[in-house]
Amino acid sequence: MPPKTKPRSVSVPPPVQSAKAISKKSKKDDDDGTDMGDADDWNLGKSLIKPPDQLELTEQELKEEITRVLTADNPHAPQNIVRFSFKERAYKPVQIISQMAIHFSRDGNLLHKDSDEAKRQQSRGKFPEESETEEIGTPTETLPSESTEKIDTEEEEPPDAKAAEEEEEKEVIIPRQERKIPNQFNFSERASQTFNNPVRENGCQTEPPPRASFSATANQWEIFDAYEEVLAKQVVKKEKSKPQTTKKDEGSKKKFSLVESMGDDISRVGKVAKIVERMVNQNSFDDILQDFKYFEDPSDEFRDQEGTVLPLWKYFYEKAKKLSVTGMCWNPRYHDLFAIAHGSYDFMKQNRGMLLVHSLKNPSYPEYQYSTECSVLCLDIHNMYPHLIAVGLYDGCVAVYNIMEHSSKPAYKSSTKSGKHTDPVWEVKWQKDDLDNNVNFFSVSSDGRVVCWALIKDELVRTDIIKLTMEGICKDALENLQLQIMGCGTSFDFHKEKDNLFLVGTEEGKIHKCSKAYSSEFLDTYEAHHMAVDALHWNTFHPDIFISCSSDWTVKIWDHNLKNPMFTFDLNSPVGDVSWSPYSSTVFAAVTTNGKIHVFDLNVNKYEPICKQTIVNKKKNKLTHIEFNPTYPIIMVGDERGGVSILKLSPNLRKQPKAKKGQEVQRGPEVEVAKMDKLLSLVRDPDTKQK
Repeated sequence: MPPKTKPRSVSVPPPVQSAKAISKKSKKDDDDGTDMGDADDWNLGKSLIKPPDQLELTEQELKEEITRVLTADNPHAPQNIVRFSFKERAYKPVQIISQMAIHFSRDGNLLHKDSDEAKRQQSRGKFPEESETEEIGTPTETLPSESTEKIDTEEEEPPDAKAAEEEEEKEVIIPRQERKIPNQFNFSERASQTFNNPVRENGCQTEPPPRASFSATANQWEIFDAYEEVLAKQVVKKEKSKPQTTKKDEGSKKKFSLVESMGDDISRVGKVAKIVERMVNQNSFDDILQDFKYFEDPSDEFRDQEGTVLPLWKYFYEKAKKLSVTGMCWNPRYHDLFAIAHGSYDFMKQNRGMLLVHSLKNPSYPEYQYSTECSVLCLDIHNMYPHLIAVGLYDGCVAVYNIMEHSSKPAYKSSTKSGKHTDPVWEVKWQKDDLDNNVNFFSVSSDGRVVCWALIKDELVRTDIIKLTMEGICKDALENLQLQIMGCGTSFDFHKEKDNLFLVGTEEGKIHKCSKAYSSEFLDTYEAHHMAVDALHWNTFHPDIFISCSSDWTVKIWDHNLKNPMFTFDLNSPVGDVSWSPYSSTVFAAVTTNGKIHVFDLNVNKYEPICKQTIVNKKKNKLTHIEFNPTYPIIMVGDERGGVSILKLSPNLRKQPKAKKGQEVQRGPEVEVAKMDKLLSLVRDPDTKQK
């Protein structure tokens, strides 16, 4: 192998300078004592290159010294922090601001082995000493040189030496197990702890997982119990949803499988069968469909501003034969769907109730049906979620049905535990979502309470809004007690624009104007009727006008800013229901117990109805409710025997204002408000009417 040689270092001689340059340089060194070089020397090697945008400075400016002071201040630190001074009772700016900016921070628990804390822990036995660790590690760790030496000398050792070595190996020191270091920061001072309840020892209830150095407090147990209750409800709900089947033998298993397969086959063709059923009904009721779409009564041209209603369909379900129509509502999104509540106003014959959902496309059979154990007295469909239907029951409960869930039971229902009403619920109304975005609705009952129900998870949460108290006080002569008399709420309605404002009608004939913000008192009270207020509705267009009807035969129109009614109409029979039209601010309709429907247009006639027509025989039947369709020119009327009639309005009953020559017809809410204002001004100022 050739020997390694080191590379030679070659020295390069300096460039040869001229004698003239050397003399100049030595002369300048003698004068100044510094070596600045010469221009000729610079030009010999390279030329100076200046950037084009370099600032040209004079020799004096170049020699000027500019000092810069570097500080440790944080440029992003805020300079306008203020804090409240309790001494001076004012906000004062903070003078000293921290300039430290932390880029990275990490807490550790390492200790230096020579520190006092490490020595203290070693003395307490928390860490093994170095000597122990060394003794533990020496038997297992062997160097390669030692191992080779042992292999070489094994053959030369006598048998007595081998026996001694075996005894020494048996006497190896057993390593001591290290104690686990507890978390140094997992502690709590005795003075800062609250009262700790002892851990419960219920055999029937499981305990929450223990936490280090903390005992189960009362709040922890309340949270744990709430979670256990929710889990138990979910388990019960799942068990109820499962079909209960009894399989005794193989034969019953086969029968059940056959029935199940038949049910699956029916469910597969269910949608197709529904479409075919609607097609058959369309062929059967073809003449009615043609009237619904195209027929306009030509005789209206020869009548003096009077109109008629044309009967179209009659809905009647056999299972609701002996039940009255106690409530009705059109679906706000699907205008061909409507829901009907069935029950009984004869409270001596309370046995059952029904909730039916019908469609104009199928008059022969309801789309959805639900049965209840007591009468359904009212209902309402949510505007944003049209699959949610809220109902009020005779026993004081409120319930919410979800027609998207194929279940015969309500999705939500109140109970005694959740604070249900103690008397029949007469009306329910959906409202906008609350501040927590919870869906909610309101109810009014004969127990004198207006209650808000919020749908939270799988239960209804109650909030009392107001209690309808009466002015008089009942005194008990025996015990000398003063008892507050509660009013009986029968109807209510919320303002279309002001969410907090609502009206409540009572069984005593009074109407209270209330607000959600004031639960202790009424904003105003109107002495409206001599008997119970059966219905209350704000005007569809005008924000100040509302209408009421009662069993005292009257219908009254009010301005909520005035104590007295603007209009009063006597219909010569108890009025069951009244409703504003969705297309005009001056048109409304009412039904009476003598089987007649009354349609008014205040813009045409302020004293008499423009349509008065008998719908059912007054000796055998009575009308209970009425509702305008939001889109089509039809109304539906419910009677005491469970029937629902769909009626079409003639052209005179839905007449729009005619346009003047050269002008277009003006329509919209503003026009309707102006029309009602003009009408009210004539009523308020009779002098202008005479002029």
